[in-house]
Amino acid sequence: MTDPGPRPHDTRLSGESPAYRSAREELRLAEIDLMHHRERVATQRRALPPGPAVQDYTFLEGPAALHEGDDPVRSVQLSELFSGPERPLVVYQFMYGKRQTSPCPMCTLWIDGFNGVVRHLTQNVDFVVIAAADPHPLRAYARTRGWDRLRLLSCAANTFKYDLGSEDEQGNQDSTVSVFTRDPDGTVRHRYSAHPRMAEDIDQRGIDLLSPVWHVLDLTPQGRGDWSGGLDY
Repeated sequence: MTDPGPRPHDTRLSGESPAYRSAREELRLAEIDLMHHRERVATQRRALPPGPAVQDYTFLEGPAALHEGDDPVRSVQLSELFSGPERPLVVYQFMYGKRQTSPCPMCTLWIDGFNGVVRHLTQNVDFVVIAAADPHPLRAYARTRGWDRLRLLSCAANTFKYDLGSEDEQGNQDSTVSVFTRDPDGTVRHRYSAHPRMAEDIDQRGIDLLSPVWHVLDLTPQGRGDWSGGLDY
């Protein structure tokens, strides 16, 4: 049998001081505790009872192709976004449209990542991005970012984002991730939503798990600090 080599927690580097080794082991145990806690939270999330039924919203969609002269915009119902039974629908609500007259840089960061992994996600779930922007500017912005694998929908003409808590009465936008399920009889239910602002003392941290950027920064000595994504670096 081939020796698999040392397990990660057994790895010792030349020159480690006892203080470093002790602190690193304490951190490793804390990371294990965090992993177990995340698993408990994920189990609790999965155990949520069936959520409330929602209306079958109508969206406007353009194709994912990145070229001018795309096929005309078409209407699509929320219930039509499910590609099969037992498949949940994950919706990222993009801060773009109405009072948000320019695309949100942080949402753009998230969606850049979704475009890269959506073919993996759709092995198990259906996934779309929905914004309050009209279809044509939404599609035009997608071309500038190279979003060629995502379904991009406009909810400019309905109350979807307002009803889900990602838009206020004045049209100010928020980023949100939502999960929906569909009953055998076709009823669509809201299962779960998360927003960046989790509480008065927790701002802009509620959907960090959707992007690896923050977690890579958290590995470093300086951490994430007050860094924020931008539309152009």
